Amino acid sequence: MTKRRWMAWTMAGMMVVLGACSSPHHHRMKGVGSEGYWQKGQHEMAELVDTTVKDQDRAQRVKAIVNDIVAELKAGREQERAYHRQLYTLNASYTATPEEFTTILDEGNNQRMRTAAKILGLRFKMKEQMTADEWKALSDRMLSYSGKYRHGSEGGKSGY
Repeated sequence: MTKRRWMAWTMAGMMVVLGACSSPHHHRMKGVGSEGYWQKGQHEMAELVDTTVKDQDRAQRVKAIVNDIVAELKAGREQERAYHRQLYTLNASYTATPEEFTTILDEGNNQRMRTAAKILGLRFKMKEQMTADEWKALSDRMLSYSGKYRHGSEGGKSGY
């Protein structure tokens, strides 16, 4: 790829990243990331688990895994914010190179993949604690809950 084309793609990528962070949708989600937000989600998941998993020992294990997932999500969100701060700082530098932007974007993408892999592993660990019927019931209830938290979309099931 020529240097000009590489620079154009880097600038386009940067504009997408910065544009997403400043979108109206992003700012409407006040409280996302606050401790109350996470506690509410954990509480609602605990209620879903309690109504779905009848064996109390298994339900406690599932809720512990849910807590691990929430902790991982919180950590991932904070890491994402740190990468955004790095991009904002780099963007202010007149002498910043495309490679510097790419390095931060690559690190952020790699971190997101590590977080996703950990959460995926926890998801399977959680599933192992449940029967197929319990898993389906929990998944269906989570899907119905997800509609409460979609911003800017109208009804209908679209998944989570």
